[in-house]
Amino acid sequence: MYEDFVRDRITQLRLRKGVSEYQMSYDLGHSRGYVYNISSGKALPPLKEFFCICEYFEITPAEFFDEKTQNPELISKALDGMKQLSESDMLMLLGIINRLLK
Repeated sequence: MYEDFVRDRITQLRLRKGVSEYQMSYDLGHSRGYVYNISSGKALPPLKEFFCICEYFEITPAEFFDEKTQNPELISKALDGMKQLSESDMLMLLGIINRLLK
């Protein structure tokens, strides 16, 4: 079950990033079939490589495993930006979010 989740999540994030299996393998410093082997279920990344994959997608391991979050990389970037806002700007942004959710 978790193996399928890891494989599917990597594929989902890779497609959202718009890179091929080959390009991602190359970017991570591996042979061209590295990501294919993960995506096809032939292998799972070791823990050290898993952390590199999370870094590649600019997310934390916790965000990787959060099934409820479809766009963890976007949320991570939004949170990074929000940390730099003043309190009044954050309240304004919260008002916009609440309005959009209605």
